[in-house]
Amino acid sequence: MRVRVAGHFGEWVQGRLGPSGPVVLVTLPCPMLALQGIALPGPVRVQGMTARAARGFLHRLGLSLPGRVRLRACVAPGLGCGMSTARLVALAQLAGWDGPPEILARACVGVEGASDPLMFAAPEQVLWASRLGLSLGDLPALPRYELVGGFFGGPVRTDPQDDTFPDIADLIAAWRAARGLAGFAALASESAGRTLALRGPVDDPTATLARDLGALGHVIAHTGAARGLIFAPGTVPEQARAALHAAGLRGVMQVRGGGA
Repeated sequence: MRVRVAGHFGEWVQGRLGPSGPVVLVTLPCPMLALQGIALPGPVRVQGMTARAARGFLHRLGLSLPGRVRLRACVAPGLGCGMSTARLVALAQLAGWDGPPEILARACVGVEGASDPLMFAAPEQVLWASRLGLSLGDLPALPRYELVGGFFGGPVRTDPQDDTFPDIADLIAAWRAARGLAGFAALASESAGRTLALRGPVDDPTATLARDLGALGHVIAHTGAARGLIFAPGTVPEQARAALHAAGLRGVMQVRGGGA
């Protein structure tokens, strides 16, 4: 049996829902960045996890290990692409999980302390409390967009105890009311700016690249290295990839999404 779990490329917005509220986010799905898993006959073994940890996770779901499991991610963990959650979702699917995504999310939080909403069919349309594994409501679908991005800096693992994020309650309210791509892009840029001002790095080039290349806005992994520029479909400048490389980003790629 084989499965494929799509990751994400940072977040459109992330922060606290009020000064003392939970950490919430709106993810940016990226099917290009995926984790693949396969279950094979043989002794119980899970690549990237101890058998004990895998059993404990599956026990929360009423499942058992299907045998030898291989999990292969196309990007390293800690880059802001959801590979830790994708690994658990793939393991559950290989063990036969077909239940509600909310239950799977809580099992992921029980193991990792935090989770991305990758188990949902449209994860970008969920206001996600990542430390709780809980949806706090539905969000509007996104219009079509193109994104050129890469990775700046090294990996940063998510610390589930870390809640040092800016208040974005105003951005979430505006996100619920937004419709055009320019509006969503502006909110994403504001969220990125607040997080970088609070957490760094101070030499992050993403906002400057967005301005110089005429992007509608930019996104970041609020914990991680993913950085991206948001464009309307068909408007990505020819020099965009070269500009990102010159600014020190690696793994530069171009992806499409949305479609409200």
